[in-house]
Amino acid sequence: MIDAETTLPTADQFDVYTGNANPELARNICRYLGIDLGRMEVFEFANENIFVRIIDNAREKDVFLIQPTSRPVNTSIMELLIMIDAFKRASAGRITAVVPYYGYGRSDKKDQPRVPITARLIADMITTAGANRVLTVDLHQGQIQGFFNIPVDELTAVHLLSGHFLRQMIDNPVVVTDLGFAKRARTFAELLDAPLAIVEKRRIGNQDRAEVLNVIGDVKGKRAIIVDDEIDTAGTLIQIVNALQREGVTDMYACATHAVLSDPAVERINASMLKEVVVTDSIPIPPEKRGGKIKVVSLAPLIAEAILRIHKGQSVGALFTSEVQFTQEMLLWDMEGNGGESGLGAPGGNGPRVSGGNGQSAHAEEADVSGRMTESSGN
Repeated sequence: MIDAETTLPTADQFDVYTGNANPELARNICRYLGIDLGRMEVFEFANENIFVRIIDNAREKDVFLIQPTSRPVNTSIMELLIMIDAFKRASAGRITAVVPYYGYGRSDKKDQPRVPITARLIADMITTAGANRVLTVDLHQGQIQGFFNIPVDELTAVHLLSGHFLRQMIDNPVVVTDLGFAKRARTFAELLDAPLAIVEKRRIGNQDRAEVLNVIGDVKGKRAIIVDDEIDTAGTLIQIVNALQREGVTDMYACATHAVLSDPAVERINASMLKEVVVTDSIPIPPEKRGGKIKVVSLAPLIAEAILRIHKGQSVGALFTSEVQFTQEMLLWDMEGNGGESGLGAPGGNGPRVSGGNGQSAHAEEADVSGRMTESSGN
């Protein structure tokens, strides 16, 4: 047993840092873990060159860099690569690139003559920069894991999103998805004990839109929950809504892990028959796009638990197998202001208190998963 006041050896500590892509998510991850966010400068000079300076000592530390490659996509990618290089040259013990949203994920194959596989290129760049492993959430296709020659842990938000709809107790639901997300949608449907329907669609050239051809499955008279990995312009989503309406669906909801929400997505959603659209904070959502029909749930507790388990050498996959209930109930963490009152892993609760952030160490007695969830559910 290590006393809470004891300073651990440097190699037993880990730090969490962030670029400019989604600092709010990084702060919430640190709040769950009960640590301070690592200190680092990341900014652009007048000539648009990116500069990174690590303020804390990183030597032999286990370092986690939070940086989704979201808008502005190319700047976010360069920030991530330069941060990785900076920590490599600062002699960090291990560097994990935490990429909640993997940009260029759609460019994962040669579907036309003389086109690149950009998802593979980005994977090569992250590896060459010096990352030792990658932690990500709901890749556009699972094959992207194979583009890396380093370990990749892919989390999924399916359990968090399904937990939200379980609490709503929707009568007579049916889960609707396209073929690309069918495997994870099947898990979603099983968690809700609902049937699964498939939407057949095809993408039209290089235009950012698709054509819905058919709905496969019995949806008439049911309440549909449309599931996908991301919502960009919401064009495909609205086509699915229109197709389901023609098939006699009564109420419609939608959910997705990544809320890209390129214009005019919000306008399309608010003008549609959708009652609610649930997304995560893998990508920062500006205030003007929040509210209305769009509800945001936080990935912070899921990513934080994965970070803790990677650092300790514990199973990450258990979050989606033997500990599914714990993962679903992570929704409780941010029901009252991103965890300020919940206690699920939050400072002052029974969650993990670990070393990190400015070299500070506060390692409390390790509670097991069920113990953490019991306290959380009581709040």
